[in-house]
Amino acid sequence: MTSFHHRHSYATRFPRLAFPCAPTPVTAPQWLAFNHVLADELAWPADLRDSDAGLALFSGNQLPSWVKPHALAYAGHQFAQFVPQLGDGRAVLLGEVAQGEDWVDVQLKGSGRTPFSRGGDGRAALGPVLREYLVSEAMHGLGVPTTRALAAVVTGETVQRETALPGAILTRVAASHLRVGTAQYVLHLNQLELLQQFMDYVIERHYPSLIGFSKPYLKLLEHVQNRQAKLIAQWMSLGFIHGVMNTDNMTLSGETIDYGPCAFMEAYDPTTSFSFIDKRGRYAYHNQPAIGLWNMARFAETLLPLLGDEAASVPQATAVLEDFQTIYEKHYWQFMCTKIGLPATPSAQQLVQRYLNLMHAHQVDFTLAFRVLADGDASRAKILFNDQEDWRLWYHDWQQVVSPATVAQLRHVNPAYIPRNHLVARAITEAEQTGDLTYFNRLQQILAEPFTERPQWQEELQPASPEQQVTQTFCGT
Repeated sequence: MTSFHHRHSYATRFPRLAFPCAPTPVTAPQWLAFNHVLADELAWPADLRDSDAGLALFSGNQLPSWVKPHALAYAGHQFAQFVPQLGDGRAVLLGEVAQGEDWVDVQLKGSGRTPFSRGGDGRAALGPVLREYLVSEAMHGLGVPTTRALAAVVTGETVQRETALPGAILTRVAASHLRVGTAQYVLHLNQLELLQQFMDYVIERHYPSLIGFSKPYLKLLEHVQNRQAKLIAQWMSLGFIHGVMNTDNMTLSGETIDYGPCAFMEAYDPTTSFSFIDKRGRYAYHNQPAIGLWNMARFAETLLPLLGDEAASVPQATAVLEDFQTIYEKHYWQFMCTKIGLPATPSAQQLVQRYLNLMHAHQVDFTLAFRVLADGDASRAKILFNDQEDWRLWYHDWQQVVSPATVAQLRHVNPAYIPRNHLVARAITEAEQTGDLTYFNRLQQILAEPFTERPQWQEELQPASPEQQVTQTFCGT
């Protein structure tokens, strides 16, 4: 316990942005999962791990004295419509704990009503909790900045959605839960001093190198934009579709957050969209970079009062935003060219684009198409593309510019395993219908080492068969 450091800096400094709110106890909590690897990184107390005391904490039934639960306020553009007050409607921040030299938030999600529940029950169903646990930890395994899952428990109660479903609570760890929507909420309060204090806190917590700069808030915009552009480029390089890129789902730290209607694309099609609520494809795969820029423009608006008068602030912010596409494309082509074993030169970019065009034309699985390049022979790739002449030409051209040593390294770049929609659905269905976590645990084990292909897990390599396909995903609230 002596090495476990905790604090409540945000709630203490910003009582107008964090509201005391205790979790609502549940009747019969039971363990679903506990992340020992993450717990070790946090120096999490031994008596609060997969124990009775840990179960009491992660269910919200009994909190240690150091916990001071708060629900956080934020606003947000939801599908481009501004909502001035959203906030944690089913989550409470337990506190901040040390992770090495950094501080991270620990939050219960699904722990009951808060001042921001807006008529909701504040609970989470088992399916969305298992989905976020699996996908967020898979993203971590893939090297993507992301929130993490520390624990998951079933509550012993039901939640009513379209049907009655088992209730559950996720314990989420994040660099922070500060969002573009949080900055929008502070701006909406129309208090310049509070806005400056908030942005100073963001800098102190996430961008301390900016302290002392002559224009720290303009630099803050640049740094947040750089992280978001790189993050979205990394999503694109993995075929990941967030599904609901509202401003309240974009962190100022540059982490992926809120795994609701998210999915990994299988057959490559840039227009792919899975979210049931995204009727017009606003957050489809190919739109993600443009939405990232749109969200950064909303963040820039929150900084304008700190950049000087309008005549000076708008041109400064605009100049930063005009760099978004260039920054994004730099990261995107670095990721994509690395996937075929080449530096990001114009000729390599053309080779990548040709490959993507072939994948689209032949409806080839995004993940497998890049994974099989590491084989050192064309056998699996040939099958994916039905040994078509256009593919043979591309493969010949590619082989002319890569070395065998480079090809072998692609096993460490292109994953074998992703949380495919039908696999996650199977884990959720088995847990919901019978309480069986066998497949959930198996999937956790597989996704923890996504670059290591294993013969006993060949089924998890494959895209969904027609009868297994999941074409729509749901938010889960």
